Amino acid sequence: MAVGDMPQAVEAYINGKNFDQIDMVKRSILKLYEEDFYKIDKSGRLSKMYNSIPTQLSFNKKRYVISNATGKRTTEKDREIFSELLDSKTVLISYNTTDPSVSLSATADEESYKLYLSDTGLFTTLLFNSADKLHTKIYAKLLSDKLDANLGYLYENAAAQMITASGNGLFYHTWKKADNTHDYEIDFLLASNAKLVPMEIKSSAVNTHKSITEFATKFSRKVYKQFLFSQKDVDNKEQLLYKPIYMLPFVLEEL
Repeated sequence: MAVGDMPQAVEAYINGKNFDQIDMVKRSILKLYEEDFYKIDKSGRLSKMYNSIPTQLSFNKKRYVISNATGKRTTEKDREIFSELLDSKTVLISYNTTDPSVSLSATADEESYKLYLSDTGLFTTLLFNSADKLHTKIYAKLLSDKLDANLGYLYENAAAQMITASGNGLFYHTWKKADNTHDYEIDFLLASNAKLVPMEIKSSAVNTHKSITEFATKFSRKVYKQFLFSQKDVDNKEQLLYKPIYMLPFVLEEL
């Protein structure tokens, strides 16, 4: 998560560079991205859409909003530019599935989605641009497993990258609470053995997991297994399986 898997960043790490130097390498990659984005779209909107991803995830919103990135009402041209962003393969898109079933794509809402970066190392660096107070401490926090709870979306990006690398599409699910003031949300949904596998991602505290508990109750006949991934050790409480985030690739192999 600190280095990412861009070849230049990995090479810098192998050669013993410190994380300030590795971060400079990743910043140079992001600068190249920005230059390429401006070649595609001289207005700068494409670059804004890309750069706003960490900020939009940090607000815990249930979907990415183009107008929040551009600062203006979304136009048809914006949608065309957004398609260019998806085609660039620099981002990963996760769709909100409105009625979870084994065929997750069948009920995916194409107007409700989240965006992640294709490389979590670049996400970590891009995060600095919108969180100036964090950039001097974030690598130390990552390496000591003391990442702030409000940076759970960084772990979420890592999970999105792992799930995509395993050949699975990205889907999530939101629904209204009974009081209708807030939403429940399942971070990621997969299908396995003709059933659903809900996954919740936490950066630290695992005591609260109301969404996945409510989901398992609501769709009890459809749920195969349920997972909570975090920095904590392996555990289980009733049907909920706790796993450290680094075990996600192995879980995906077994599903």
